[in-house]
Amino acid sequence: KQRNFGVNQVGNTIDVVCFLDDDTVLEPDYFKEVLNTFLNNPEIIGVGGVAVNENNWKVKQPNVTYNKFRYYQFDNYVVKEGLRNVVRNYVGLQSPLLPGILPEFSHGRTCGYPLTGQLHEVDLLIGMSMSFRKSLFKHISFSKYFEGYGLYEDADFSLRALKYGKNCINTAARLAHYHDASGRPNQYKYGKMVVRNGWYVWRVKNPNPTIKARFKFHSTSFLLTLIRMTNVITTNERQKALTESLGRVVGWFSIIFNPPKQI
Repeated sequence: KQRNFGVNQVGNTIDVVCFLDDDTVLEPDYFKEVLNTFLNNPEIIGVGGVAVNENNWKVKQPNVTYNKFRYYQFDNYVVKEGLRNVVRNYVGLQSPLLPGILPEFSHGRTCGYPLTGQLHEVDLLIGMSMSFRKSLFKHISFSKYFEGYGLYEDADFSLRALKYGKNCINTAARLAHYHDASGRPNQYKYGKMVVRNGWYVWRVKNPNPTIKARFKFHSTSFLLTLIRMTNVITTNERQKALTESLGRVVGWFSIIFNPPKQI
């Protein structure tokens, strides 16, 4: 609701609408890179930036063998996988697609791209740093389903924007993202949103998934919940891990008996 209100206040002479989280700090040429992307690529409808303080890509070292289950390689770069991705790699639940592209079973790669200055076509842009041509808002607006704090609102909007052009990540549009936790709901509600809103976004792109895709979606959701539960033992924030895990479990049962309605 707030995003839609903000767009309605944009002047008639504006061609690009930029969205940023209030816990980000932009590099000096951020807007220049975003605007040049639109100017030089008329087929692009949405542009996302990269959080440099969260980018863990390294140049591949010669004569080093990287375990394919523990490292993800792209071009001449490599990034170490987090626990959830390591486990998904071993059990065959990892996405076969590039980062930012949603597979048929929805759970994609979230490691981003190395800081090479290149553009990468994607499905999903991240709300901390995403910009769209203003003309897009003649066709779509942010979903009422996500009013208030709605996890994955950015994913929902990005997917619907694809009907009108391409989305891309510009790895030269850089910023820092500091994740102010005060803007999020409590861990129980957050955990519930992870599953329910994740299911909602999955069905935006794949309204009639195959049996195999359904199995992989639910298997991955279950696996990620189990991994989050292990944080009750492996971290000092036991209460947060427990309440978020309970939220995920409740969210999973809720989509079986009361799935979200597409708006």
